[in-house]
Amino acid sequence: MVTPPGARRALVWSFANTAFGKFGTLLISILIARVLGPEEFGTYAVALVALMAVLSVNELGVSLAIVRWEEDPRTIAPTVTTISVAASLIFFGVAYAATPAFTAAMGDPQATDVVRLMLVCVPLNGLVATAAALLQREYQQGRRTAADQVNIWLGAGISVALALTGFGAMSLAIGRVVATVVFSIMLLVFSPLPLRFGWDRTYAGALLRFGLPLAGASIVVFAVGYSDQLVVGAVLGAQALGFYLLAFNLASWPVSMLSQPVRAVAPAAFARIQNDPERMDAGFRAAFRLLLVVALPVCAFVAGAALPIVTFVYGEVWAPAALALQWLALHAVLRIAFELAYDFLAVRRRSSTLMVIQIIWVLALIPALLVGANLGGMQGVAIAQLAVAAVVLVGCYAWALSRAGVHVGALVRTSIVPVLGGVVAGVGALLAAHLIELDLLAALAAGTFALAVIAGTLALSRESMRVLRPDVVAAEEAS
Repeated sequence: MVTPPGARRALVWSFANTAFGKFGTLLISILIARVLGPEEFGTYAVALVALMAVLSVNELGVSLAIVRWEEDPRTIAPTVTTISVAASLIFFGVAYAATPAFTAAMGDPQATDVVRLMLVCVPLNGLVATAAALLQREYQQGRRTAADQVNIWLGAGISVALALTGFGAMSLAIGRVVATVVFSIMLLVFSPLPLRFGWDRTYAGALLRFGLPLAGASIVVFAVGYSDQLVVGAVLGAQALGFYLLAFNLASWPVSMLSQPVRAVAPAAFARIQNDPERMDAGFRAAFRLLLVVALPVCAFVAGAALPIVTFVYGEVWAPAALALQWLALHAVLRIAFELAYDFLAVRRRSSTLMVIQIIWVLALIPALLVGANLGGMQGVAIAQLAVAAVVLVGCYAWALSRAGVHVGALVRTSIVPVLGGVVAGVGALLAAHLIELDLLAALAAGTFALAVIAGTLALSRESMRVLRPDVVAAEEAS
């Protein structure tokens, strides 16, 4: 896979951005969870689900066209902005009106005001969609990092201060909105192009044809990503949702740390070599292996040491969250793999295939979640997530990748070492959790062992690293 200097710098900035951001978010979430407790945390979860639902389709998928546009993006930027803002205003109005019905269905009518305040982020997101896409296209992750860090720390500071003064779940909503306003201003200032509205019929139709299938897929992606929280809230109540949200956030930490930085630059990098199938195949397999080399031991560590991690970091009152965390952490490995595959298939213009895969996922997942919630509570929901992903999605993505030019057999073979590393790390974490009584020592021992496993498997993955090295890529291009 081509990794030009701009992409390499962007990847470094993106990883640093995610690392600092997740570290800050983790610290703040600890404070918030200890101050609010599971029930108030559940109210915030209801608002967050509503916001994510709208944001999943907010700009109709058209901003991604800027990243992949082969010509000068200035030709389509005004039209993209017009579509994004108009769509976001419409979605905001519909969601605002539907909020009371939504919160009642979630079993928490008192969350209505929190949800409505959070929805203010929707039109702001539409306003800066073009700017965000332009920064990604130009590998300006340094500027994006500055905006993201201000967003995280400003929002966190406001939320913690208000939570300590008794604002409850509303403190998180206020912090989120204020920070989003500042974040939006920064993106507009940093954007390579000024904010402009316009309408070009020549491009509008093409943009909508490109974006709508992706937006449709994003709706289903939202259903996949948040139907578990919807089921937990509706079936088990707000307090259970608070426990589950904490477990989900902890399980998502490896996904954010490992997958999001790669996804920030992977679409543009894949797009540069989309006309060279062999290099696309080799690049995908190399990136896939290196992601798994790190992701599997990390996720296995979180799964095996779930109870000591939760009780040490958040306190004994949050111990029930470990029941879901141990399964959600294993599911996180598959999420990381699926997201890389999703980006690859999107660049290969397999939008319809992605839509079919997501629909199959939802159709299989929702019944499984309902059964899991009624039979096993939070733990049953988490097990259902993992089972459907492993049984249904692995096969679907393998089929799609094969049709897109990836040698699936070779992909499986290159995954053997990472899988073995994950098993070893998981067994070590389980032993540490059961044999060491002090939570801190158990978590530290399991984490240290996982790092050692990662170091060993990386040493066995030099060929994959060689494929992605810039000098090797340059030599191949010269030949």
